[in-house]
Amino acid sequence: MTKIGLVSDTHGHIDDKLLDFFKDCNQIWHAGDIGSIEIIEKLSAKADIYAVYGNIDGQAVIQTCGEHKRFRCENRNIWITHIGGYPNRYDKKVKPEIYRNPPDIFVSGHSHILKIIYDKKINCLHINPGAYGKSGFHKVRTAVRFTISGTDIKDMEVLEIER
Repeated sequence: MTKIGLVSDTHGHIDDKLLDFFKDCNQIWHAGDIGSIEIIEKLSAKADIYAVYGNIDGQAVIQTCGEHKRFRCENRNIWITHIGGYPNRYDKKVKPEIYRNPPDIFVSGHSHILKIIYDKKINCLHINPGAYGKSGFHKVRTAVRFTISGTDIKDMEVLEIER
């Protein structure tokens, strides 16, 4: 059983509320627009981290994190990228691959809008954790926590903090 903390669009900001929300997590996944390498360092001190860079990230983050991360967690195939779109509206950079080789869980950020959608066409759970940073148009900062146990995805929880 693996407990996952999922965040995106921190834009250089994390705080004790987020770290407390992730305190029992084995892994933290960051879907880009990290903002600084210090964010990666703070999160990786709490759990194993899987992170991708976003369109606002500088060279230090880009050199540390790839544009895409594909890996297995328990018995699930995971794909994390920053700009990925949504079911029926996937970004042109991921669209051919997501239909050719769909993951079980597809994570993207960028929109600052929390969405959890099951794509029936490719049997894939899409998760966009919204944005946790203080930059952007969003009125609520969000993050997600859930568990993967074998093939089961369960215990989905959302952290919401007013800006």
